[in-house]
Amino acid sequence: MSTAIGSGPDLALVHGWGLGSWVWQSVLDRLSQNCRVHLVDLPGYNPSPADGDPHGALPDFAATAQALLDALPERVTLCGWSLGGLLAMRAALLAPERLSGLVLVGSTPCFMQRSDWLTAQTPALLDGFSASVEAQPQQTLQRFIALLSQGDARARAITRTLVASLREAPQPDGNALRSGLEWLRAVDLRPRLPTIATRSLLIHGREDPLNPVAAAAYLQQHLANAQLEIFDTAGHAPFLANPDRFARLLDDFCHAPVTP
Repeated sequence: MSTAIGSGPDLALVHGWGLGSWVWQSVLDRLSQNCRVHLVDLPGYNPSPADGDPHGALPDFAATAQALLDALPERVTLCGWSLGGLLAMRAALLAPERLSGLVLVGSTPCFMQRSDWLTAQTPALLDGFSASVEAQPQQTLQRFIALLSQGDARARAITRTLVASLREAPQPDGNALRSGLEWLRAVDLRPRLPTIATRSLLIHGREDPLNPVAAAAYLQQHLANAQLEIFDTAGHAPFLANPDRFARLLDDFCHAPVTP
């Protein structure tokens, strides 16, 4: 599920929906200079014949968060992007003693709109992706890349880089893509945020087209110990918009003294 690179405090990078651990390549060299970086591939994102039927039953969200913890060392800083951030928060609820910190990148406690939560996406967006991923998964992921780059000052460069990497990377299996969309539709962690005491760093693009910056402000207000860093001209992937600043923030966070 993960591979480790470098030495220092343990830092695990958890990708989001549709794009595997390769998405972190632009920051990997910087981070691994001072941290032991664990590149996590969620189930189905680096598939092999041993993984079984790609059309099988959907995995459970909480069980996936537990498996993530089980694959990592004690006292790891868990950095999750987008859907990976939801899994990181769920892991912090399951076993806070296992974590030395949370980094939530472009994250939200609830991806889909509810009657009391409009800082999110409409069901129609998820419906559209659910339908198209069945028929044209590769084209759907390319469309997703174009969407996540919107609003970023480097949108064209980011889109080109990600599309080129997507063509060379293993394609996630259908089950992984479907289950991820179902998690985005169903998961709402807002009621449980105040019980997450793990120190947290929130990194968010001000122009994020998928999870509005107001979602990050909500996280900062409702998590017990959270610091918010906003990347002014970035979209949904601030680590691609400004890799140097992103790596500095994570390096400082991972090496900061932790109060017992």
